Amino acid sequence: MSDRPLLAVRGVHRRFGGGASAVHALRDVTFDLAAGTMTALIGRSGSGKTTLLNVIGGLDRPDSGTVLVDGTDVTTLDEDGLSRLRREKVSYVFQTFGLIPVLSAAENVGAPLRLARMPSGERERRVELLLELVGLADHAEQRPGELSGGQQQRVAIARALAASPRLLIADEPTGQLDAETGLSVMALLRGVVESEGVTALVSTHDPTMLALADRVIQINDGRLSDGQPQGGRLQDGRPGGREVS
Repeated sequence: MSDRPLLAVRGVHRRFGGGASAVHALRDVTFDLAAGTMTALIGRSGSGKTTLLNVIGGLDRPDSGTVLVDGTDVTTLDEDGLSRLRREKVSYVFQTFGLIPVLSAAENVGAPLRLARMPSGERERRVELLLELVGLADHAEQRPGELSGGQQQRVAIARALAASPRLLIADEPTGQLDAETGLSVMALLRGVVESEGVTALVSTHDPTMLALADRVIQINDGRLSDGQPQGGRLQDGRPGGREVS
């Protein structure tokens, strides 16, 4: 088995604007994520969390630095390469769910597989498996408007897993949910990491969610808070031996 990290971020800078009014959203960000782990990304609003996630997933480009996902340098890809990356290796879960209102839960989950032209029988089996995984096997035919917020987020997670990505990026996935529902969604993500072998990077404001992560990375004003390069870690002293980077 390779010791290569699933995600390797090296010296990433991202600036918006120029001159005295320039905003430095990311400043020399460097860290690794091991395969099959769940990492929480924390930081106040405006700290650079979403910019970092967008750069990692190829939705934005850094001004300098490199991002390698499963050995692929995201920063060098053209639009076709980025589309292929998001079809094959990287999936997103957003706090706004992003489901198609006129489609059922099963149809929403199966949409990426239709785009990938997976045979219908195989697609149906995969959708059924994923809805069962997220606890919604009995809601396959319901549309998003007929589901609760927590159920919609579970459908969004199932859809993100449809094409068996290597990296799952979740940007404040519990931001629109109450505390109890949010915790259940985070617990689901924890279970997905273990059952599907996916690597998850989850941004959150909620400190109660952190105990479910293998690792916590904090970002302040575009910098990792501890400043340690190459994924250096600090023990945070919480029960369970979780780590802060």
